[in-house]
Amino acid sequence: MDAPTDLVNLAARLAREAGDMVANGRRTGDLGVRTKSTATDMVTRWDSASESLIVDALRAARPRDGIVGEEGSRVDGTSGIDWYVDPIDGTTNFLYGLGGYAVSIAAADSTGPVAGAVFVPASRELFTAARGRGAFLGSTPITCSTSTTLDTALVATGFSYDSDHRRVQGSRVGAMLPHVRDIRRLGAAAIDLCHVACGRVDAYFEEHLQAWDLAAGLLIATEAGARASDFAGGAVKPSETVVCAPGIHTALLEHLQRTA
Repeated sequence: MDAPTDLVNLAARLAREAGDMVANGRRTGDLGVRTKSTATDMVTRWDSASESLIVDALRAARPRDGIVGEEGSRVDGTSGIDWYVDPIDGTTNFLYGLGGYAVSIAAADSTGPVAGAVFVPASRELFTAARGRGAFLGSTPITCSTSTTLDTALVATGFSYDSDHRRVQGSRVGAMLPHVRDIRRLGAAAIDLCHVACGRVDAYFEEHLQAWDLAAGLLIATEAGARASDFAGGAVKPSETVVCAPGIHTALLEHLQRTA
């Protein structure tokens, strides 16, 4: 059986290595930008380079594992462990020289994420978790907010690259804004989830994510005590993600359902 601590140590090492590489690459100014799904969905040469570094290292260290990467890497595995790689989560921030980007790596088995690491190069912060072993910022254990009232909650969210989805999401946020302390939109799902984990925000919700956006940060947040679901209170899924302090989960879902 794979030890979760071995998996998280590997994820953490590779997230740091890739994060250092892309941060150094950003300073060169040689970004090699192109677009993907829409004119606002961008990718750089460093997204691809980061994914290549991580995938090559995973294949060398664990050749029987599967791999799914945002930039197209697909490896079928036989071990029962699959890795989800977001080589730069928050590419728009990276492109514009903003610090809100991260490298996110998670290992999952048939029941979900078992180990995850999110490294934020700009702040040098490393968030990690292994299933059943808690969540950490560096070597310090972290726990989520103890908030119990939605009207004093700081809520993070994000928006799709699709303009029709954004229109709906903008209406939802507009309806929520008078009922919470404030809204934060950082631009990187993995970091938002880690901010829930350490109590920097009380809640996070978003739609139309992908598995690689969610896997590592979701494990880190839930191991820190956060509650996760879809908008209806069922199992969390990339299409509908709510992760928040347990004390405001019911109230947040009620509000999201009213604005659906």
